[in-house]
Amino acid sequence: MLDKNLDKNISKLEEIFKDCGDLVSRKIPFAQTQNIFFYIIYIDMLTDRELIETQIINRLMHKINLSQNIPQYIFDEFKNYGMTTAEVSQSDNFDEITTEIMSGNTVLLIDGFAKAIIVSTKQFPNRGIQTAEIESVVYGPKDSFTEGMRHNTALIRRRIRDVNLKVKQMKIGQRSQTDIAIMYLKDVAREKIIDDAQQALNKINTNAIFDIGYIQQYLDQSWQSVFPQSQMTERPDKASSAILEGRIVIICDNSPFVLIIPATLPTFFQSSEDYYERWQVMNFLRIMRHICAIISLTLPGFFVALTLYHPSMIPMKLVLKLASERANVPFPTVFEILMMELAFELLKEAGIRLPNPIGSTIGIVGGIIIGQAAVDAGLVSPIIIIIVALTAISSFSIPNANFVSAFRLLKYLVIIFSAMFGLYGFWIAILIILTHLVSLKSFGIPYLFPIVSGEVNNFNDMEDTFFHMPIFKMNKRPIFAKHSQIKR
Repeated sequence: MLDKNLDKNISKLEEIFKDCGDLVSRKIPFAQTQNIFFYIIYIDMLTDRELIETQIINRLMHKINLSQNIPQYIFDEFKNYGMTTAEVSQSDNFDEITTEIMSGNTVLLIDGFAKAIIVSTKQFPNRGIQTAEIESVVYGPKDSFTEGMRHNTALIRRRIRDVNLKVKQMKIGQRSQTDIAIMYLKDVAREKIIDDAQQALNKINTNAIFDIGYIQQYLDQSWQSVFPQSQMTERPDKASSAILEGRIVIICDNSPFVLIIPATLPTFFQSSEDYYERWQVMNFLRIMRHICAIISLTLPGFFVALTLYHPSMIPMKLVLKLASERANVPFPTVFEILMMELAFELLKEAGIRLPNPIGSTIGIVGGIIIGQAAVDAGLVSPIIIIIVALTAISSFSIPNANFVSAFRLLKYLVIIFSAMFGLYGFWIAILIILTHLVSLKSFGIPYLFPIVSGEVNNFNDMEDTFFHMPIFKMNKRPIFAKHSQIKR
């Protein structure tokens, strides 16, 4: 607790912030009397310095003119009338004061008062609103979220000008004290989902949260699963659309991505551009995405199963062609597939780590050179290069990068089972994956909804699953919304 003696409070704060070179503090005499002193303290570069100098320090030293120049009234007078800033509060707790200082606010202590004035002066370094990089589109908005939480809430507020759009804030991380915001439509979102999300966030007990990816891992109810149970996006329009559907958006300070819950498998195949272009064209592309997802998961394993165990199912001319190409290859088919898949994984990883101009060159040129060199050296057959390349291209067509990672990993399960048991192993692997998907839930919503249990919502959600109806026909909200708000 604070003491009425200003010097004692200053000594304790200086001890708390010892060796903090970015701390700015000053003891200032009150303008109307030299007998009372103020103490101002803040962190440099986390605050609006111009606001502090013009609205706090300048007024303290020169311009302030309080209605009652009586010591016992100075605190309330200055707090209520001494500054032209809107967000002002008070506290008498050292822990709360230090947290506010580290959050970018300015703290004022007044001699003779065992409480402090907290002025909102946050102004974090920020790179500004930029174009979406991962979820880029041809048509539609180009802006993306930034590392500033307030910027991100404003980008959503700009799109949904509704008083029912609520923003609940909390801090997570014992040391980082990271600001977290939950955004939802009060009259549309289900109370149970909101309560479950808040309880899950409140249960997080960790030192620090640096990115929304931390939150996602804590919120996954089946943490052993490779499939994400919440949707990550960098696009404000996608987050706003999710809120209008009754879903919840979680925003984490310092992260240019937000989290959308609940999430079902069909939501990962939906792109913002689907609703900005002609519905016939985008339906074709959405169906292609689903086909590409199947190809990226099953093609290598299916090829291994056919060539090793069931060559009679392949046309004779193609069998002879494959046999002639593999005549000088010293390795079995499964080894060829695994070797080239891992080589392409390494190329993708290297392309991400390198600067953009070099990374794209390494990805394209490296893939061509390595593939051609492997064929010329007789290490792999040309058909393997085609299979691996088609698998990689198909995975890139899925609009959610977080979801693609699950397919990148599970295709090795399909390859291994196919190599061990042929088509029986192939279908066993697919059955294992489907069984796992059926068992998953995201905040009470089945992961495969509405492919399974669609009748619960009268199959309304099917109008935006494998394909979507024209915008003017989509007049029903999905399962995430309250039943009373099912009509848009």
